[in-house]
Amino acid sequence: QVQLVESGGGLVQAGGSLRLSCAASGRTFSNYAMGWFRQAPGKEREFVVSISWNGGSTYYVDSVKGRFTISRDNAKNTMYLQMNSLKLEDTAVYYCAARYQRSQRYYSTTEDYDYWGQGIQVTVSS
Repeated sequence: QVQLVESGGGLVQAGGSLRLSCAASGRTFSNYAMGWFRQAPGKEREFVVSISWNGGSTYYVDSVKGRFTISRDNAKNTMYLQMNSLKLEDTAVYYCAARYQRSQRYYSTTEDYDYWGQGIQVTVSS
């Protein structure tokens, strides 16, 4: 079992920045590909970005390219999502997810991931 806990969410004005963290415990973090998803009210959970086990490969949804940056620190068992130039449409509950996989492939569907955090709210105001 892998336990994932998100932190760093909150309320920010449009154009501002937030940094989300996802702390993992329970298993060897470096054996897992990781991802961020988000779910806005009334919408399905959607893929945002993924990162391979060693950070060597990342994959972003088009809507966040150039604004969001994913990273991970395997020594700290933590993944990060730096979100800049936030827009109203970025408002959602953000979830981190883990998949047991050591490859450079990317994984972009909810079915690809085995473990999920509880989610954290990000609200962008005008």
